[in-house]
Amino acid sequence: MNNYGNQFQMPSQVGVRPVARLSAGFLTQAFTWMFAGLLLTAGVSYLVQGNERIYSLARDLFLPAILVELGVVFAIGLLIKRISALVALGLFFAYAALNGLTIGLVVSAYAPASVATAFLSAAAMFGAAAVYGAVTKRSLASMGGFLSMALVGLVVAMLLNLFFQNSMLSLLLSVIGVVIFTALTAYDTQRIAQGDYAAGLGSMEKGAVFGALRLYLDFINLFLMLLRLFGSGRR
Repeated sequence: MNNYGNQFQMPSQVGVRPVARLSAGFLTQAFTWMFAGLLLTAGVSYLVQGNERIYSLARDLFLPAILVELGVVFAIGLLIKRISALVALGLFFAYAALNGLTIGLVVSAYAPASVATAFLSAAAMFGAAAVYGAVTKRSLASMGGFLSMALVGLVVAMLLNLFFQNSMLSLLLSVIGVVIFTALTAYDTQRIAQGDYAAGLGSMEKGAVFGALRLYLDFINLFLMLLRLFGSGRR
């Protein structure tokens, strides 16, 4: 794996075609794991909505589940250099399954048509942003710091709005969230394609898992923001 990382960091020695193949490999692996995680989340979410016992369990464990989810995400980010790619992938799938419990509860509060609309809109925006990030010749590296600060600000504002319950502020934050996560999709896709995550971790497999987690979070949050914007409650 170290040789792999060194090859990527010295494109002049491997030529255009090998670098192109490496980029395609990074993207393919990352998107494969990301889609697998989304399918797992969707499956668990479906079980939550279709089984009263599981629904009640998910409702009772909603807050602890969110805290555990946050813990798993931080654990992957902090420990991925020390753990194997297989363990990192296992943690990712554990997170995706647990997230299915909370997503199932959130989705159950909205009309099916609203959920479908939000999902299709998120898929279209995510796909367009990912394609842009993969093919653009413009470097998006400078966006990283700004997007990180904007994301922190968004989270803080959303937490504060839990107390204020301001509907206009909630709408504005959802719009800002859509912009942030769409931009993050393009940014993360380019970093995966360039091998930044793999080079930083010294492993293509770890880079693909970490990239998959980033893309998964981008899509899920984009979907939730759109659902908040356009979703209508069940009648």
